[in-house]
Amino acid sequence: MAEKRVLIMAGGTGGHVFPALAVARELARRGMAVEWLGTGAGIEAELVPENQLPLHCIQVTGVRGKGRLTLLLAPLRIVRAVWQALAVIRKVQPDAVIGFGGFASGPGGVAAWLKRIPLLIHEQNAVAGTTNRLLSGIASRALQAFPNTLKNAVWTGNPVRDEIARLPDPDQRDVGGHRPLRLLVLGGSLGALAINTLVPEALALMPEGLRPEIRHQCGRKHREHTVDAYRRAGVDTSVEPFISDMAAAYGWADFVICRAGALTVAELTAAGIGALLIPFPAAIDDHQTRNGEWLVESGAGLLIQQRDLTAEALAEQLTVLFNDTARLADMARRSRQLAKPRAAAEVASICSEVMA
Repeated sequence: MAEKRVLIMAGGTGGHVFPALAVARELARRGMAVEWLGTGAGIEAELVPENQLPLHCIQVTGVRGKGRLTLLLAPLRIVRAVWQALAVIRKVQPDAVIGFGGFASGPGGVAAWLKRIPLLIHEQNAVAGTTNRLLSGIASRALQAFPNTLKNAVWTGNPVRDEIARLPDPDQRDVGGHRPLRLLVLGGSLGALAINTLVPEALALMPEGLRPEIRHQCGRKHREHTVDAYRRAGVDTSVEPFISDMAAAYGWADFVICRAGALTVAELTAAGIGALLIPFPAAIDDHQTRNGEWLVESGAGLLIQQRDLTAEALAEQLTVLFNDTARLADMARRSRQLAKPRAAAEVASICSEVMA
């Protein structure tokens, strides 16, 4: 039997690329050849070659929020991008195409449809992006990370790294046992200044005997600022620009303060850990709020909008929580109940079905 070939389309941000890489690894494990369609400007330009996958780049950028000239030239640029995607498809000869979002997915999806190649799309957020909303009408199968995002879509969850999905059950943690509570603060790879500033101030306002052990990932640009903030607050902590082993970090923590990106939410559920979510206020269509609300509605998290965030409010919330370790344990269990640890395998299986 001839080797099956799959073309993955994903780019721009880690929220699109990391789930796609998890699926690529699963497809390769099943003996399929995987190649990638993206752009030369997104994070995929670095990550895809690092994972030994062939990367094909087309010229395409976003148009939302751009000037009038960009909008006027958009139709011509889209036609050019579709033409380039068609050339890639003729070269790769895929048996199926999977789009995970990002600028290249739109032209690539249209090209796959024109060539009558099975097209799958996967939406990572609770609010569908523009590209996936448009492609859902022509896709052979639509998949989603959150329930009820796209019409007639399969709820697969968001693929996460195997080492996170394999973390032990949260009931095995010693929450409220013979050690201080452990708080993991995630400011994002680029750093969220509001989180990096207000968390140290809030911890300084908490009763000293209730303060947790803290591990704070602050982003590469904000280490000095964050270290100074903790020093001024008189709070001891471990401040790191970047955490390479997220599985170990989640396994260490009893609670997390973080943004509400799709991948972060998926990792929280896979790890089985409760969180206080502070959505990124400039996220397109406010999708991070919707992502976070899904956890909140299930009792697995709390949510504070950045505009409402103060050191006093945060200190009060954490003081109440850390005085109630039974609630922390319950949030962790509820989080794990939402997990889809076999998301990558399910996406790969559906891909195999459409190629059969």
